Amino acid sequence: MSDKPLSRNTSNGISRRGFLGRTGSVIGAMALAGHLTPAQAAAPPGPVSDGARVAALVIGTGYGGSVAALRLAQAGVDVQMIEMGMSWDTPGSDGKIFPTVTSPDYRSFWLRTRTKAPLSNFLGFPIDKDVPKYTGILDAEDFAGITVYQGRGVGGGSLVNGGMAVTPKRANFAAVLPSVDADEMYGTYYPRANAGLGVGMIDPAWFDTADCYQFSRVGRKHAQRSGFAWTFVPDVYDWDYMKKEAAGTATKSALAGEILYGNNHGKKSLVQTYLAQAKATGRVAISPLHKVTSVSPATAGGYTVTIDQLNTTGDTVATKTVTADRVFFAAGSVGTSKLLVKLKATGALPNLNGEVGKGWGENGNVMCGRANHLWDPTGKLQSTIPCSGIDNWDAGGAFAEVAPLPTGIETYASFYLSITKNPNRAEFTWNAATGRADLSWQTAWKQPSVSMAKTIFDKINSKEGTIYRTDLFGGNKIWNDTLTYHPLGGAVLNRATDNYGRLHGYTGLYVIDGALIPGNTSVNPFVTITALAERNIEKIIATDLP
Repeated sequence: MSDKPLSRNTSNGISRRGFLGRTGSVIGAMALAGHLTPAQAAAPPGPVSDGARVAALVIGTGYGGSVAALRLAQAGVDVQMIEMGMSWDTPGSDGKIFPTVTSPDYRSFWLRTRTKAPLSNFLGFPIDKDVPKYTGILDAEDFAGITVYQGRGVGGGSLVNGGMAVTPKRANFAAVLPSVDADEMYGTYYPRANAGLGVGMIDPAWFDTADCYQFSRVGRKHAQRSGFAWTFVPDVYDWDYMKKEAAGTATKSALAGEILYGNNHGKKSLVQTYLAQAKATGRVAISPLHKVTSVSPATAGGYTVTIDQLNTTGDTVATKTVTADRVFFAAGSVGTSKLLVKLKATGALPNLNGEVGKGWGENGNVMCGRANHLWDPTGKLQSTIPCSGIDNWDAGGAFAEVAPLPTGIETYASFYLSITKNPNRAEFTWNAATGRADLSWQTAWKQPSVSMAKTIFDKINSKEGTIYRTDLFGGNKIWNDTLTYHPLGGAVLNRATDNYGRLHGYTGLYVIDGALIPGNTSVNPFVTITALAERNIEKIIATDLP
């Protein structure tokens, strides 16, 4: 396999190769990039064109892909990013780019004709409704035993998550990524990721008085009365902006029910952080509404990448073929895993090893609600941004976000998304008969998650004399045990790839997203995905770029 060189720039007579050779790190490349004048930096190309040759092609614009694009561009490499979803930069007829949680519309769901909200019922009544088919922002992707919620659009999952930016406890890290040096992660890459993402913490004094966090203060009281550790959780929301929302001096966003289908103002998604920096280099182009369908070795070196261009109803309007010197798979755990098992099974990349598709998990996600007493109201106004959690990981295998129910009315309900130490792992396989990837997850595999979450909530209910809500998920269910927000694995580090994400069997193919992490991070995963991508791309730039 020919290993074609990536395009490179020089400045002040110093080659990028020589500079990196002396520094051995991406920091040196960043310094070199800073010497380039606007005239020297290449203008960003438009959407990818049929027949193009690109130095680096990144499939996906989520956390891993955004890190890779930025650091490659800072090292002088031209990058083409392929994004299946839209570029969410144009307001709808209501003047807003994103709708609220309580008023989903055509923008809300990816190619569905009926919404599928994680909380499907309220006061016993179904809340889903028919919507026009559209390339909306949230994909509720159904497999045999689970629905996986994923962000669709430039920025990936950062568009639709609650922004809870949690670094795992160091004591838990060996179980998360056993082949990775914890000293490096906690000394260099977690700090770098937190800085790049703009992570911050709520002001504790403001928290204690803000009406919009009464629900979280009730969660704190109940947790502590039952002897559980309660903790503030960092987030990427602009906390100063939220204070202004509460004071009535800024357009409401988190306080207007915006999160699950995007946030119009205060949240720092990747569009405002890594992707903004990447585009500012002049070396990164993004092609929205483009979907990679095949990657195979090219006769003259590099890889032939086939890409479908979509319209907003999901139809293919053009098919393009591009040659890429290197390809970075960053389509998210599900997207990357589905594509890799397809490429292996169909003979496009037959030398991928037998670990591809394996080690997939759902971060132990389960949801539940509790019915509080009338003297424990949780507030009519609730911020959509969680800021606290209950930690029973060591004793019971569960960490629970104290989550909002931003309905605009008093519910007397406490709502939780739990992350648990669920040991079950599934596998993606290619189904030639249906032409799609199947996932072997079984709904019964959620039982360990339910049992672990119950170590928290059974005790709180017993202490408070309260009960579980049964009106939130349909069919008098207590637990939503059929979903995940946190898909992980499918191309596990040091198994499907080497210890830096290089796919076995091929030079110049990399995985750099959540597919590398084997199923669980013990907390919300995106900071770990970002930090691992920072670690891996630094090594790749230092050693693989000629």
